[in-house]
Amino acid sequence: MTAITLDGERLAADLTDGLADRVAALAERGITPGLGTILVGDDGPSATYVGMKHRDCDRIGMASRDVRLPTDATQREVEAAIDELNADPAVDAFIVQYPFPDGLDYGAALLRVDPAKDADGLHPVNLGLLVMGEPAPLACTPRGILHLLHAYDIPVAGAEVCIVGRGLTIGRPLANLLTLKRPEVNAAVTVVHTGVDDLASHTRRADIVVAAAGAPGLITADMVKPGAAVIAAGVSFVDGKAVSDVDDAVAEVAGWLSPRIGGVGPLTRAFLMVNTVEAAERAADAA
Repeated sequence: MTAITLDGERLAADLTDGLADRVAALAERGITPGLGTILVGDDGPSATYVGMKHRDCDRIGMASRDVRLPTDATQREVEAAIDELNADPAVDAFIVQYPFPDGLDYGAALLRVDPAKDADGLHPVNLGLLVMGEPAPLACTPRGILHLLHAYDIPVAGAEVCIVGRGLTIGRPLANLLTLKRPEVNAAVTVVHTGVDDLASHTRRADIVVAAAGAPGLITADMVKPGAAVIAAGVSFVDGKAVSDVDDAVAEVAGWLSPRIGGVGPLTRAFLMVNTVEAAERAADAA
């Protein structure tokens, strides 16, 4: 068996093409959706990722605002930048890029973001609304993973899902999303982490495995049920090279597999654009 490749790049292109029509419709109302980013420090992968987001905006006719702060920025300076974007009417939604330099409090910064402008869907207010099953901006990577599964007709409702990783950006919000009592989700979800004894006993039972631990090669072929869908959402950088949580040999066992490049990442960026356009549409409708 060779796994079917889950092509997130193609799906992301379809999503952003569709967004261009929505951006054009807003332009007819005199509105240009705007995404803001705040990057603190000189983390190379973060800088690359932020640059890609701004190029995405240019491509579909959105405005963008790029705020850069030095590595030695103070917490007060970071919070002042957040306050500025909260108040900027040209910015419909924005992100505070993670990770932060040592000595800064990312949680405090996140709390300062206006929940209505939370492009990442990670503000505690929006995570709480997710738990309640109420409408709110959804975390981009979990939203992208669900879109990827649905696009390839991989059954989710009633499926057994094992999420490896309990982080704020993927594991915890994805678990809450997948367990909602809705026809398109409604899965049986187990959340585990690298400290769990006999991790493989959990992953082998799963119809869908989501690897989001940031541990290179953590999921090996013997840990996957034949024919399962495996989502490689965790990436680490080893000697400057991005390395997946999923070992290459998993492709010979799994039924579906998202690649390290062109899988989940492009959909994460696409749904950041979606969240921003949706924020602009809500603001326009409320005006």
